[in-house]
Amino acid sequence: MRKKLLFLGFSIFLLVLFLVFFCNKIVEETSKRYINSENDCRVGVVLGTSKHIKNNTLNLFYKLRMDKAIELYKNGRIELIIVSGDNSNKEYDEPTEMKNDLIKVGIPKNKIYCDYAGFSTYDSMVRMKKVFQQKEIIIISQKFHIERAVYIARRNGIKAYAYPSKDVPGWYSPYNKYREFLARVKAVFEVVINREPVFLGDKVLVN
Repeated sequence: MRKKLLFLGFSIFLLVLFLVFFCNKIVEETSKRYINSENDCRVGVVLGTSKHIKNNTLNLFYKLRMDKAIELYKNGRIELIIVSGDNSNKEYDEPTEMKNDLIKVGIPKNKIYCDYAGFSTYDSMVRMKKVFQQKEIIIISQKFHIERAVYIARRNGIKAYAYPSKDVPGWYSPYNKYREFLARVKAVFEVVINREPVFLGDKVLVN
């Protein structure tokens, strides 16, 4: 009996390992040709994250994403910016913080649109199509993140390209790589079942 349980446990472990590898390979192969592809798009989408981490320290992920969005706008690679993040309660509002920081560096507020229901990368990408009615976008985030975002967007019929921001040092977020492996399994599953975003709402005209 013990041998059977060990064999079953080992078989399940191998199956999970294969699933993780398979999903990560799908995401990488789907997205790699669209990253740093030299395509210009009218709309850039900045994927949100918390502006501050513990002790009210500026989040380096946030800073580097914003730096990249500013660079692309000022270099004429994008004309409009959608900031997509979590605003699930009054005390936490990623999109508004991003918008305010972009305005501070001189980007006109009428060039910035907020997606307040980007509760996950999947939600952000599907909402770009169903709510913001976008057919072609440039995604802005770190490389590990935009690979998954491009995969989701492309599987939902959006011509998505991406310009990665600088990545953070390895010590800054040592477990991030492992979390991303599992996030990609979740993304593939969500695409397969065609999950609806948590919230859709009225369409937003971006012009």
